[in-house]
Amino acid sequence: MLPVHSFQREHHPTITSTRKCTIGIRPAARWIGLTSIIFSSLWLFSQIISPRGLLTGPLGPSPPFPQQPTPPDPQADAVGVVGPVKLPRKNQVKDAFLHAYGGYMKHAFPHDELMSNTGKHSDKFLGWGVTLFDLSIRCEFYEALDIVKQHTFEIAKVLPQTVPFFETVIRYLGGLLSAHALSNDPTLLEKANKLATILLPHSIPPQDFPPSPRLCIFAEIASCQMEFKYLAKLTGHAAYYEKAEKVMTRLYEENVPNGLFAEKWLMNGQPSGVHYTAGANVDSGYEYFLKQYLLTGDTKARDQYIKSIEGIINNLIYITPTRNLLYITDETYSIPTHRQEHLACFLPGSLRSLHEWAAEGLASTCWITYADQPSGLGPDMVRMASGERWIDVLSVWREEGGAGVPPGVSDLKPEFDVKKRDYFNSLPSYYLRPETVESIYMLWKTTGDVRWRERGYDIFAALEKHAKTPFGYASLQRVDRAPYFKNDDMPSWFLAETLKYLYLLFDDEDTMDLDKWVFNTEAHPLPVFGWSEMERERYNITY
Repeated sequence: MLPVHSFQREHHPTITSTRKCTIGIRPAARWIGLTSIIFSSLWLFSQIISPRGLLTGPLGPSPPFPQQPTPPDPQADAVGVVGPVKLPRKNQVKDAFLHAYGGYMKHAFPHDELMSNTGKHSDKFLGWGVTLFDLSIRCEFYEALDIVKQHTFEIAKVLPQTVPFFETVIRYLGGLLSAHALSNDPTLLEKANKLATILLPHSIPPQDFPPSPRLCIFAEIASCQMEFKYLAKLTGHAAYYEKAEKVMTRLYEENVPNGLFAEKWLMNGQPSGVHYTAGANVDSGYEYFLKQYLLTGDTKARDQYIKSIEGIINNLIYITPTRNLLYITDETYSIPTHRQEHLACFLPGSLRSLHEWAAEGLASTCWITYADQPSGLGPDMVRMASGERWIDVLSVWREEGGAGVPPGVSDLKPEFDVKKRDYFNSLPSYYLRPETVESIYMLWKTTGDVRWRERGYDIFAALEKHAKTPFGYASLQRVDRAPYFKNDDMPSWFLAETLKYLYLLFDDEDTMDLDKWVFNTEAHPLPVFGWSEMERERYNITY
């Protein structure tokens, strides 16, 4: 089955495993404060530099970007134009969050998510109130804590084989662990430990299962390691570490060509099929290679991350023939589809100094798919004009002297003529997803280029104009044709991630220290930690 973060995520299919993550944060003493219950959701962070230094690889770091003229910095608190009263931009995002959160609490709590057109509710994640676990604000913390203390995490109503392990780990368990780290409240750790003991029998490390025709997907098996390893650190329970690390060991042993992992895997731990992608069903597995290193100093995960990212750049990144749009696609039998999913827009935020050009170019393409639309919001999938491999085009550019801006990195301008875009919308819906604004925030922090702030604000303004409802915010059926009909749905990731990154984009206080915190895939921050000698011996940690 597809994980909920695939392009079908809006349908919330039931799954049996794991899902995606992000990079680091520290408690902010502002309106986003200390999460209610379990949900660290809106904590602020500052820089995106690795706590263990910038990553480098066999190609060495990329040369500096050629200097381009940038507009004057309009300041993070620059007054915007959304709403009847002009407010600083980050306060506008705060008000948007409060509107969405208030609508959920009034009309949907204690159910999972708000149906934002009708004010009704839905239960897609076990009915435990996932939106509340995904986030909250400081003034609600103690009230929410009382709710969590009464939570039993009842799963009697669902079959064991359909427990949504993946989403439950990143949302509920990740939120509990993050809130505990930020508050030091022992109740939260107690609840996290209880939930993990329920989840552990339903996890799916492939090598623990006999040969079977049943398939699992890469993102499911490789995206729970941050949460379970941190829980092992807190509780001393070896099973949490061992279960998560056995999957990693099996993946390392496979030594896949070019560092690219197949989308589907047999339950006996063998890859199945020849479809390779950095989008749906795979994305968070690559993220967690990097984030395990950032969180714990795991050099095995770091080395695999470097190998895999090199493979992605050399095999899956292409450039269109006319606008020179850099895009990441998928391939089957080495044949590219030339489609790009919104989910793949997480990648620029996961790249480091070795791949600055790729990060800049890919993030620009993700943004331009928003800016090109009359709504200002981006489609969930586009089909690109068939281009050449970027690495080949880049080699030619270097051989010819490498003058000017590298191909795929030039400043893009919106194109309103659909025939001149170098792509068409193959899935024109907008699901309030966070990946593009996440990468925009990361590019702002790494480059200091204020154009990223302006681009992010344009997206926020489009959200306010087209996605807002009396109850909250809604996804759109189409972004390229008015009227912009709304779906009756407000996924919890919109509050936990999309609005969080927009707020951080306009905050100048840098209250979240990325040297000390690492986001999981649902944007819940976990603290950077190390292993004692006793723990290293107990868990057989060899890096």
